[in-house]
Amino acid sequence: MSITVAGRLRGCGAPLDSIPVPLTDEPLADEPLTDDDKRELKTAAYGAVLMVAKADPGFFSMIKESFAASGAMAGSTGLVRDALTSGPQPRLPRRSAAEVEAVVLPALRRSVAILAAKSPADLGQYRETVLTAVRRVAAAAHGVHEAEAAAIEKIERALVIERALPEAPVESDE
Repeated sequence: MSITVAGRLRGCGAPLDSIPVPLTDEPLADEPLTDDDKRELKTAAYGAVLMVAKADPGFFSMIKESFAASGAMAGSTGLVRDALTSGPQPRLPRRSAAEVEAVVLPALRRSVAILAAKSPADLGQYRETVLTAVRRVAAAAHGVHEAEAAAIEKIERALVIERALPEAPVESDE
């Protein structure tokens, strides 16, 4: 037996899907993340930071921004910290902001789906870590610029679980 809860993602007002919560005292058994899963989470998180940094580029700004982001990543705990701080660095496009965005937004959506399926208890912390990191990056050098705010908004939307709504019944003429 379970109940269903629903809520909103803090900060962007986007609705979260309904989540069934079992009515039991037993903890939920999470499925372990694979190395590929961890690589995806890391690519998405670091890519989101790069996406915001590229929105308002500057050499000295990037140095400040990288320190700001690393503090947010290192401040995470458990599975999220393990995924974000261990293993090789992700490979991300470096040329244009559009190339970075084309890789990062789908990676964020896949990361949310991975955690929703395998470790739902860690999903909120992952979202919060990524959003904290990108907000710190945007504020690190001369405050948040319009392009950075727009990039953060795209990242917030990508971090929301999106499921197709059931189709409305089709009325027939019969």
